[in-house]
Amino acid sequence: MEGEINEGTVPPYYREVYQAISSRADERVQIDVFHRLLNRTELPIAVQNQIIEHVDTGEGFLSKLSLYKGLALIALAQQGKQPSPKLLENCIQEFPKPQLGEPKELRTLRMQSVQENPLILSLSLAKLLGKDTVRVDLIPEKKGLFLKHVEYQVTSERFKISVYRRYSDFDVFHELLLQRFAYRTVPALPPKRVLKGVLTSVSEREFIEGRRRGLERFINLVARHPFFSEDELVKTFMTFNGSDVQTKLRDAFKKTGDEFMTYKYATQAKEYLPGDIQTQFASSRELIKNIHNSFQKLRDRAEKMAERSKENATDLLLFGKELSTLGSDTTPLPSLASSTNSWGTLKQSLKGLSVEFALLADKAAQQGRREEDDVVERLYLFLDILQSYKDLCERHEKGILHEHQRALQKYSVMKRQMMNATVQPKEQVSVEQLESRIVQQENAIQTMELRNYFSLYCLHQESQLIFAYLPITSHILGAFVNSQVQGHKEMGEVWDDLRPKLGCLFGSSNGIQSPPLSPR
Repeated sequence: MEGEINEGTVPPYYREVYQAISSRADERVQIDVFHRLLNRTELPIAVQNQIIEHVDTGEGFLSKLSLYKGLALIALAQQGKQPSPKLLENCIQEFPKPQLGEPKELRTLRMQSVQENPLILSLSLAKLLGKDTVRVDLIPEKKGLFLKHVEYQVTSERFKISVYRRYSDFDVFHELLLQRFAYRTVPALPPKRVLKGVLTSVSEREFIEGRRRGLERFINLVARHPFFSEDELVKTFMTFNGSDVQTKLRDAFKKTGDEFMTYKYATQAKEYLPGDIQTQFASSRELIKNIHNSFQKLRDRAEKMAERSKENATDLLLFGKELSTLGSDTTPLPSLASSTNSWGTLKQSLKGLSVEFALLADKAAQQGRREEDDVVERLYLFLDILQSYKDLCERHEKGILHEHQRALQKYSVMKRQMMNATVQPKEQVSVEQLESRIVQQENAIQTMELRNYFSLYCLHQESQLIFAYLPITSHILGAFVNSQVQGHKEMGEVWDDLRPKLGCLFGSSNGIQSPPLSPR
């Protein structure tokens, strides 16, 4: 797209903005300056992230043409349009002007500190996926009962190491992760044991494979989380090669405590929250809930399509085998049919066709595996993080808010008791004890208020994380289309190879007209 934007096609305002915020050292624009420019627009965080996704190359700077592209996307977003490079194709002759104020006012953006607002995360899907890719491979032991001694090889591209973990190790790690990051989107683990009724619909092998996939999704989401990925607890799980990883994990957690106790801005969270944080939270929650519902339905449809491809493979294989059985029939031909004996030739042809149908079955099975691995699995990955956001919202409401409410009620009761003690003189010791308890309760309430603000602060950041993952939709759709194109192409080639081999089945000696072997 940059090749279509030049000095002559943009309004003078674009050049004035560039002059105001570009670096004096190398004439490029620092990406942090562009982030601050975006913050001035007051566009929703999700829209800001989409614009950054289209212009940020990951080098820390924007070229002049990339900045022009970003300014055009800002202007389109301010008009209520979804920012997309395709929109710019209709604006080559006249680019819209963004509402950013006077260019001379923008010069200060170049001088502001880089970390202006820690609440705002600079996230893109490419950056998240680039943090790490973790493989979880099944290593079942020969001895032991069903699902009792299953081990996994966990391999991290980032740490360049493979470690061995059992499900119980994942379980302890997940428990500690929830304690350490109670205010973050911690993905759920797949079930540990066979659920009641599961084996009536799936085999043991399918259940074990489904659990392996679930563990792989879990650890990848954790390894790519902007806060989890740098934590000592996660690094220990990904790299420790000793014999007792669970003890090592517990020790790592004890050294740090939960995030509220260690995060730099935890006690200052209220200062960074926007005034309408509750409205923004409610809006984000409703939108993400709707997205979650839609993706569940997409997942269900994709699973059914993958299953149909596998069923198609089975049907094609059985169809070919039945042709082979028919062609191999050794039952003697009745004398009445001997005068027109073409059955022997037909049988040989039918028997030979089973090879092509076996190949068709193999192609259909490959199609099912592609749909399952490339489409269904990515849908599950996105659903896992959407579900973890839903769980986080529930923890916020049922946890910190509920505890805060109970503490306030307790404080109210104690204050009434203090007033009664003042009106009706009692022992001095009793009054002093009550005063001490009230002070303790006030401190507890103050801490809970700080935790409540920190919880909202984290929720705001986790909402940004969800929106950063949203472009995975294009990955999923691309994989879906590619799998269909490849599958139909491969099967079409086999059908084309099969068609000439049917000629001997429709010879003129049959006494019937041959059906067309190509479309009319």
